[in-house]
Amino acid sequence: MLAALTGLPARQRAVVVLRYIEDLDVETTAHLLNISTGTVKSQSAKGLAALRTLLTNGADEGVLR
Repeated sequence: MLAALTGLPARQRAVVVLRYIEDLDVETTAHLLNISTGTVKSQSAKGLAALRTLLTNGADEGVLR
């Protein structure tokens, strides 16, 4: 998972970590990153989609175990 997270752009990585690893709500995440709640939501969706792709491709190639 950590290797996959490093494959994300910095903002997406920050949003995903704060939202899903630190379990912060959208408003708190937005405040900490000084971005709008809409940006948190869109970056969350893009980041999770990118993680799915990275993890799926890595598993298919036998990279991630």
